[in-house]
Order: sequence, then structure tokens, then C-alpha cells
Amino acid sequence: KLYVCNQCGKAYTLKKTLLAHIRNHTDEKAYECNQCGKAFVCKSYLRAHERTHTGEKPYECNQCGKTYTLNKNLLCHKRSHTGEKPYECNQCGKAYALKKNLVSHHRSHTGEKSYECNQCGNAFAEKYTLLRHERIHTGEKPYECDQCGKAFARKLFLLWHERIHTGEKPYECKQCGNAFARRSYLLCHERNHHTGEKAYECNQCGKTFVEKRRLHRHERIHTGEKPYECNQCGKAFLEKRGLQRHEIIHTGEKPYECSQCGKTFVQMSYLHSHIKIHSGEKPYGCNQCDKAFTVKSNLRRHERIHSGEKPYGCNQCGKAFTQKCMLQNHERIHTGEKPYRCNQCGTAFTRKQYLLRHGRIHAGEKPC
Repeated sequence: KLYVCNQCGKAYTLKKTLLAHIRNHTDEKAYECNQCGKAFVCKSYLRAHERTHTGEKPYECNQCGKTYTLNKNLLCHKRSHTGEKPYECNQCGKAYALKKNLVSHHRSHTGEKSYECNQCGNAFAEKYTLLRHERIHTGEKPYECDQCGKAFARKLFLLWHERIHTGEKPYECKQCGNAFARRSYLLCHERNHHTGEKAYECNQCGKTFVEKRRLHRHERIHTGEKPYECNQCGKAFLEKRGLQRHEIIHTGEKPYECSQCGKTFVQMSYLHSHIKIHSGEKPYGCNQCDKAFTVKSNLRRHERIHSGEKPYGCNQCGKAFTQKCMLQNHERIHTGEKPYRCNQCGTAFTRKQYLLRHGRIHAGEKPC
């Protein structure tokens, strides 16, 4: 015998399951947690919730030993071992291990974005994506590492971070055996070392990238978007690490010191580059002209001489440049900005080199 819900037509083999289901329509939540007050429509949901307080995870995977609070979570996890993807999109055939992922995917066909941020107006297909986004505005970081106290906005970021402490690298390359802490690192490794594939292409200049995040970062060159702003001086940056580097200017901190000459640096990477001056090491070689460089970024700049690529375009006149600093110098023609001022006579210049040349007049030297 089947027990049918007279509101939505859903059928159940057990009467108690139907009664629990009916509470979804009435919003009745009769089972309350005595620790936090959260209420649930059925007793099994309450029991599962109580495990978040006790830390109990009774459902264990017999392949990898991972444990879960809910049996359904264990069943979903097992699909990562079997590769089973039972939920298939009837429009494009793409399949998923979880039903919620299929539901999310369907919205890519409909374009539906029903969850809007009331601070910036960005809209999202999923409520959890909106909640995650809102933490950008609030600065909330609810996921804390119990080993070092570092906090994160997303549970996934905490999971990645914890692998630094545990040394866990669950993603192994089948071709060479190298292991990685993140799946994205494995995919990037495979494209760089085995397939040579660059799947992400810029639709403005055609440049291709191994990783999607690198494409997004590159696209900001074309759009001029600088989402990371210094809250002390208002200067904005394409990348978060650019902002972090800049913020040290305000503190004056240079914690990285060269053991050979005592010179200090704001970043460890700058110190590593500097050390190569002492060693003479130039590990980054151009495969077209055999010229070598101490820093990878200098090699990339040099390669543009051969390729003719000019990725930094002026959004006022369209003139393009091989280097970002050249674009910044050029933009001052439009803005009239002269940031380099002589502290003796007050004359201002668009470039530092012009100020240095001018300084020789006061020093009594003949300028070049």
C-alpha cells in the first residue's frame, strides 16, 4: 500500500514517512535541539543535527576510512570511488554524482539567478553562493583551523589549508605519480607537463591559459577592473597579492633579509630573485634567442619582443604596450599626473628617471 500526499501527490511506502513529509507543507517543526534550539520536522533530522554538537560520525567509508554524520553523505561520497553519476541533464547529457549539482546545472540552461546581493546587486543562481559572496562585504570568516587559528570564508578553503598541516595530497597524476593537495593543481600539472592543453581562451586577444583563474586575472587587463583597493590610500589593484604587496609600503616593513649583503625586501620572492644576483643564476631561458633571466616575469616580458604581443592597452586612446609600467607612464599623458616632485624646487615629472636627471642640475652635474 502507498501513502499519498494530498497536497503534492508524492507517495510513500510508510505512513510515518508521509506524516513527516506533510510537515514540510505545514512548516511544523516539532523536534527541537536542546543545545541550540534549532527545530526539525522529523526526529531523524534532529538526531543527525545533534551529531554536529557531539562530533559523532558513525558512517565510515570502507575504502578510505572517511567518516560522516549522515548515511546519505556516505553514499554520495562512495560515488567518488565508483565514478557513478546517476543524475543526468536531459538537455546536454552532462551527469552528476549529486542531485543538487544537477539542479544547479539546470540553471545554466535557463540563466535563472534569483538570489541577489542587497549591497552590490550581484545575482546568483544558488542561495549558498549568495551567502558565500556576502562574506566579501562582511569580512566574516567562520571556518577556523584548530591547529594554527587561521580563519577562512569558505569551508573548502579551510580543507585546503589543513592539508598544509597534514601533508595530505589526495590527487595523484596517473602518468608520473606526482601528488597534489588540490584537484585544480593536478589538472594544471597535467596540462603543463603532459597534454600541453590550454583550455581557457581570452575572447578579446586570443591568449590561452591552463587555468580559468589565470584567464579571469588576464581579462582585467582589458576591462581595467581593479577590485582590490587599499583602505589607506585608495589605490586599486588587479590582484589580491598586488594589494598585499602594496600595503607593506604603508607599514615600511621589510622582513626578508639577504644573508650576503644585508639588503631587505617586502616579499620572500623579491629576496629569492635578489640572491640570484650573487649566485649569477639565470634559470629562465628564452627558447627563441637563448637569452636567460633571473626572474620568470622578466622572461615573459622579453618573450613579447618575439611574439609582438602588447597586452596592456590604454582605454582612452587604444595604444598598447608590452609592459604594464609603460602603460602607466603613457596614461599620465591623458591624466596630466606628475607624481615625481623635486624636493628642492618643486618641479614635478611624469617619470622617476626624469626627476633623477633633473636632480643633477641641483647637484652641479651635467645632465645626460
